[in-house]
Amino acid sequence: MADLLFSEALRAQGADEAAAILRASCEPLPSPDAAEDFGRPFDRFADAKVVLLGEATHGTSQFYKARAAITRRLIEKHGFNIVAVEADWPDAARIDRHVRLKAHEPSPEEAFSRFPVWMWRNVEVHDFLEWLRAHNEKLPVEARTEFRGLDIYSLGSSIAAVLAYLDRVDPEEAKAARGRYGCLTPWQDDPSRYGEAALRLGKSPCEEGVVAELRALLESRLAYVRRDGQSFFDAAQNARVVRAAEHYYRLMYRSSTESWNLRDRHMFDTLTRLLSARGGDAKAVVWAHNSHIGNAAATAMGWQGEFNIGESCRSAFGDSAALIGFGTDRGTVAAASDWDGPMEVKTIIPARPDSHERVFRQTFVERSLTDWRAGDKSELREILSKPRLERAIGVVYRPETELSSHYFQAVLADQFDAYVWFEQTSAVTPLAGGRPHGAPDTYPFGL
Repeated sequence: MADLLFSEALRAQGADEAAAILRASCEPLPSPDAAEDFGRPFDRFADAKVVLLGEATHGTSQFYKARAAITRRLIEKHGFNIVAVEADWPDAARIDRHVRLKAHEPSPEEAFSRFPVWMWRNVEVHDFLEWLRAHNEKLPVEARTEFRGLDIYSLGSSIAAVLAYLDRVDPEEAKAARGRYGCLTPWQDDPSRYGEAALRLGKSPCEEGVVAELRALLESRLAYVRRDGQSFFDAAQNARVVRAAEHYYRLMYRSSTESWNLRDRHMFDTLTRLLSARGGDAKAVVWAHNSHIGNAAATAMGWQGEFNIGESCRSAFGDSAALIGFGTDRGTVAAASDWDGPMEVKTIIPARPDSHERVFRQTFVERSLTDWRAGDKSELREILSKPRLERAIGVVYRPETELSSHYFQAVLADQFDAYVWFEQTSAVTPLAGGRPHGAPDTYPFGL
């Protein structure tokens, strides 16, 4: 009787059999507020080296809570020890010192204080970080889980971090580094203007200096590591960020494809460096947008020449990489109308009839996990192998031009290994100014 009613409901909505097949295959999930119960079904990914957790927007509460619940489970029960996120290295480094109970290092600004502030400075992330700190506190130093940033937008902060490190360990080299980085000084506060200047000049005015500084730092590796290996790792990564950022801001005015590929190559290289530094027992959870963690080769992005972290992980780790997408039909989202604009709580329009999201909506399952990696999933894979539109909302959301601004073609069965669905979602809750109640004086969001 229930199946008959379901079939009638599908026909009333004009749905095809895809929704019925999907409904029979998906597993209902509890609310992510019940973290332990929500995380338990993801034990099936415990054998992976890297589990990549996506999001269809950068401002949805349920996506952050779900990733937190899954990550907690993977850390507590299955030995995952790196959380690598789509965030800048210096900001995440401050968080890492907090969650691994390391000595506080003063900074002139709070972590994640630049646009888009709400993406990481929100209640959902704060709650996960406090759980991670409490979890790490019970472990020996070498067993504590890291929190790391993969992105490249921290040109000024990364330069400052390299110089601060050299001031401590090699003051003479610090003077030379200031000379090499001096070329970038006029653009540190607004690095996009550097790309504009490079395009106008027809050359790369600062490339030589940033490459020379990275080379000089790496050539002194043995001496610096003997003094402080962990600090050297951080400084070297910041020097790599400066090198990548200088190149990125030049490319962004010439080619969106080339700049995208450079950014995702840097993020993947950072991930592999983190795994290597951690040693043989390294296992990482990655938090990034679906457009970064899904296999780009199965999307319009890949068809136009772009690749991403997910595609690189699939090539490097094979079945030891689990790519898990997230989606929603409707609700609210924290986003801006323009880059560098104020955060707004915007209404997400229900998904288009020709989208993957609409098929999931027509299952009438409020929250679900659909996994098509193993077993006899041929029928499920077939219905998810039909190219459909997929929605992607970043830090900017423009509902008035949603089709052209936020949809792209994708083959879901090849893009992801599994998919987490929320029929209705709500915006993240930004952290108010100052330190959260009960947080220590060194809390990195409140300095």
